[in-house]
Amino acid sequence: MTGEANKRSSKASADDATRARDAQRVTMVAMATNLVLSVIQVVIGVFANAFSLVADAVHTFSDLLTDAMVFFAARKGADPADENHPYGHDRIETVVSMFLGLVLVGVGVGFLWSAGARIQSAEALPPLHRAALWAALGTLITKEALFRYTLAASRRLNSRMLEANAWHARTDAASSLVVAVGIAGGLYGYRFVEPLAAALVGFMILRMGIVLAYAAIGELVDTAVSAELAERIRATINATPGVIGGHELRTRRMAHRVLCDAHVQVDPRITVSEGHHIAESVRRRVCARHAEVHDVLVHVDAEDDLEWMEAPIEGLPDRAMLVDTVRSLLGDAFPAPARVLVHYLGGRVEVEVFYPLDGTADDGATAQLVARVRGGLMRLPGVRSVRVHRTAAP
Repeated sequence: MTGEANKRSSKASADDATRARDAQRVTMVAMATNLVLSVIQVVIGVFANAFSLVADAVHTFSDLLTDAMVFFAARKGADPADENHPYGHDRIETVVSMFLGLVLVGVGVGFLWSAGARIQSAEALPPLHRAALWAALGTLITKEALFRYTLAASRRLNSRMLEANAWHARTDAASSLVVAVGIAGGLYGYRFVEPLAAALVGFMILRMGIVLAYAAIGELVDTAVSAELAERIRATINATPGVIGGHELRTRRMAHRVLCDAHVQVDPRITVSEGHHIAESVRRRVCARHAEVHDVLVHVDAEDDLEWMEAPIEGLPDRAMLVDTVRSLLGDAFPAPARVLVHYLGGRVEVEVFYPLDGTADDGATAQLVARVRGGLMRLPGVRSVRVHRTAAP
């Protein structure tokens, strides 16, 4: 690995470690908040005979499990790439996001089911104490604040996992709203309000869970980035000096990162080192101008391979065969060629042979050399043209 690559790897590892620590800090705040709220809800719920508040406490306590999963994913997702995970561990976040989305779907369905049951038994609910209403309102405010705090952190860290956990906190706020409305309805005689509100919130939670789970599944099956981002990346590639045209751009997400594969067409007669330089320029420019792009794998094409995709490859002579043919054609009468360039273009082969001949070389012998080389190479399958160059002898 080069020094430049080491620097990039070190910087990426440092950024990942910082991001992981921030995500863990946000999750710890959520866990502490949920623990305190669940204890308060249970105590007041039992005192005020508010069974809905106790149920909400159980729901809040269950969030500790999902928070622990998020904490684990944030920690493991920042682990560097290893032999078994050469692309890193970012997909752990994606899996957790999918799970949280499915949890939201389950919660939404549960609200809808509970709403139907409460409608049937609305008049059988026990009398409530006013303290339950204040506890529900306090929980609502705290959960909404936790939602906004976590959502802001998810956008700052570009973490879908934290976004999923933020919306999970919003479902808790919604459930607290339902509890507050239900308790208020019970205190003022409107028992039917709670199940109706629960049904509405259930639909909202169900929809959000489907959206988050769908996005995570899309990432797991390597769904491409938006057309707008892909077009901006393509424009950056095409604007790179030395690139004749870019094609075959493929993108996929890994948590907060975007990975790209791209083909770039360059002048077919430049050196390998120049082609590598152009490819590295493409990679650096794309990563520098599009912060979400983590890496770009660039394939250098000497021609538009979309046009020549069906061109034959099997049966074309390779370099070793061409060089051996040249040497066998001339024997010991002429020196070995100084250099042989082979171009595979349009499904055919073009050969350039450079001979070290000084100015005293016999013109007739030189003409004989050229005729032998051209005639012999042109008989090989797929050879389209042969050019013989005369260079100064060493």
